[in-house]
Amino acid sequence: MEKINFKEIKKIITQISKKKNLPEEKIKEAFEQALSYAWKKEMKMKKEKIEAKIDWEKEKIRFFKKLQIVEKIENPEKEIDLEEAKKIKKDSKVGDEILIEVEPPESFGRISAQTAKQVFLQKLREIEKEVVFQEFKEKEGKVVSGIVQKVEEKAVYFDLGQASGILPRSEQIPNEFYPLGQRMRLYVLEVKQTSSGPEILLSRKHPKLLSRLLELEVPEIAQGQVEIKSCVREPGSRSKVAVQSKVEGLDPVGACVGQRGTRIQAVMQELGGEKIDIIAYSDDPKEYIVNSLSPAKVLRVEILPKNVALALVSKDQLSLAIGRDGQNVRLAAKLTNWKIEVKALEELEKEKEEEIIDEMKKEIEEKTAGEESKQNLES
Repeated sequence: MEKINFKEIKKIITQISKKKNLPEEKIKEAFEQALSYAWKKEMKMKKEKIEAKIDWEKEKIRFFKKLQIVEKIENPEKEIDLEEAKKIKKDSKVGDEILIEVEPPESFGRISAQTAKQVFLQKLREIEKEVVFQEFKEKEGKVVSGIVQKVEEKAVYFDLGQASGILPRSEQIPNEFYPLGQRMRLYVLEVKQTSSGPEILLSRKHPKLLSRLLELEVPEIAQGQVEIKSCVREPGSRSKVAVQSKVEGLDPVGACVGQRGTRIQAVMQELGGEKIDIIAYSDDPKEYIVNSLSPAKVLRVEILPKNVALALVSKDQLSLAIGRDGQNVRLAAKLTNWKIEVKALEELEKEKEEEIIDEMKKEIEEKTAGEESKQNLES
């Protein structure tokens, strides 16, 4: 066997480790596996289990044959009887595996080195894929920065540094443009291992993208002084975020908005101008619903059966409370988990106000009873 230049090998391993950001121990393991494979190919004994072990301090390579300990040998290439095994290792037991050192043949030379090199490069690629997979698997549910690499009809591809990420059409903000070379922040939706390497699915629509961006922009959220209780989006158009202070005297809305709106403006800019309403969370459903309909001013809220709430506003606030195409009230309902009805107080005659509310309650109860009756008949 030709003498290996360990000094040169160590230098190469260090260079590969730094260049590809791979652990040196993993690269050394890959080198040992490559030598094991070269042995089996050279000896034309692919069924044998051969392990190469390198003492990097003493600069010595040793080869071992791995054998299964059995009562009676049926396959000498893979098995050893218990009596022989005990001569090597006293506490050997049937079913265990034992390593028997073997000497490499004189012919184990240049051809084997070439084979080992090919396997080593293949193993490096596998390690690289695994390291990248593990790195991004830990980033699931977090935000990463990427540069637009390629734009296709069904997806946009981003350069994430160590790997490429895929932003499918279903996770894109409607009408958002992705110019080549543009840097963007993205939510890591899912990371899967495939034969060609890790597949990293990204999102620009996910509500948690907004939550994570606020965490990055607002130190009070990152430090746990302010908690995001709920977050809903109509991506590219409008969002609502309910926040609560965990520290007495700290204004959670003010902390998120920032001085002169700098913090919330930075997040809005990252999301292409998406409007964001930051509202104060409350354990009191009435107060929470009032806050959720911001920027409209709500006069009062009536709690009705079956998780329905009636929000009463002045006539001039009605269109603002409902929002364009019902967006404001729709987002408020998603945020609070209440079915919200909005009515103008002036439209309700004072003497009939209670009567109308009672009628709404009755209507809800009758509708619910009818649905339950229908379900019973169907079952």
